[in-house]
Amino acid sequence: MKRKNRNTTTTSDFGTGGRVGHDSSAYYARALQPQIGKPLPEQEESAREVPSETLDRVFCHSSEQMHELPDRSTHLMVTSPPYNVGKKYDEDLSLDEYRDLLRRVLGETWRVLQPGGRACVNIANLGRRPYIPLHAYVIEDAATVGFVMRGEIIWNKGAGAGISTAWGSWMSASNPTLRDVHEYILVFQKLPFKHANPHNRKSTISREEFMNLTKSVWTFAPESAKRLGHPAPFPVELPRRLIELYSFAGDVVIDPFIGTGTSAVAALRTGRHFVGYETSKEYCDISTARISSELAA
Repeated sequence: MKRKNRNTTTTSDFGTGGRVGHDSSAYYARALQPQIGKPLPEQEESAREVPSETLDRVFCHSSEQMHELPDRSTHLMVTSPPYNVGKKYDEDLSLDEYRDLLRRVLGETWRVLQPGGRACVNIANLGRRPYIPLHAYVIEDAATVGFVMRGEIIWNKGAGAGISTAWGSWMSASNPTLRDVHEYILVFQKLPFKHANPHNRKSTISREEFMNLTKSVWTFAPESAKRLGHPAPFPVELPRRLIELYSFAGDVVIDPFIGTGTSAVAALRTGRHFVGYETSKEYCDISTARISSELAA
């Protein structure tokens, strides 16, 4: 009789600590699990290459039409969309208009990602009266264009978020207000679940960092808005972590809302290519200058 691998674990009534060789088939056979169909015909078609003249460039137009990119040609999307809260780069959109914009961009992202490609969206929730759960809307809208969700990362900004005084009713139950010290990084995938690697490209993540980054809470400080000249920049550390975890060296990373070019800098530092989109001429110029400095360094 064949002996069972001593490291193999299975779904149990009391949970399972170990995960090496874990057999979770019993869990995935349960009624709770959604039925994920076979990849659509266009997902089964062969991947394409991004034209060389498109690589490592920022295009100054809306990512609702990423016409420079062929179908199924990129590997990873990392972005932080504008939050539509009245900052100088925002349009004053209604919630429905804002969601329509993101759906169109997510649809284009799904088109240009190769089968198995991932999409990572950094988003913060808004307001207090009422609280607007933007992350929940993005999850719903990503599903409508074909993405399946792989998880969510809580970005704990508490160590560098400063001291907030938005308590609502001070030391009173009449109207206390929660003070967000976190944002979300939502991780989606275009089926199938495995990222193909036909060119045998290398992973660049270390063992220690892989162990840390596969945890669902990340803690690092936010970026200085004054330093980058943008009201809501994210630090290079955010896209760098996602790029290391979800792509191979030489892959193509896209950012549909590239702002001042942070994700491009992270892509270059990790040995990936990038393609970015930005509607603001001012931010296009900033990102292009920043990328040039990175290449010259």
